Amino acid sequence: MYSSVSAAPVYYRHPGPFHAILLAGTVPLFLGCLLGDIVYYKTYQIQWINFAAWLNAGGLLFCGLALLCALVQLFTASRKTGRPLMQVLLLAVTWIIGLFNAFEHAKDAWAAMPSSLILSAIVAALAVVAAWIGLSVPRSGGVQ
Repeated sequence: MYSSVSAAPVYYRHPGPFHAILLAGTVPLFLGCLLGDIVYYKTYQIQWINFAAWLNAGGLLFCGLALLCALVQLFTASRKTGRPLMQVLLLAVTWIIGLFNAFEHAKDAWAAMPSSLILSAIVAALAVVAAWIGLSVPRSGGVQ
């Protein structure tokens, strides 16, 4: 006897190549910002926090463009809940906290510590989770 297994429909479209590149590029930029802040906190050499500020600016650019792509994907999705909505919310929160981190990096180097280090850690963690959700493939159905 043969049995047919009907898989639950998947309403999530995979990100396009440009969206995937933006998601994947956001993570190393924000992680690099975190590492630059950690090195500055350990060595007090001002160039490290300048480097972290530039990496944060690049991360904000990539994250903002990925957010725009995620919004387009959300509006074109047949179901507006679940993964597309979660990705948009995570990217929006990542961008907003990253913007506050940019304001912290605009301060004098010593005045930016430790708040910029804490914000960089939060932004890096949020970027990893947002990229994970955006790039992972949802599963449906069972063993055939």
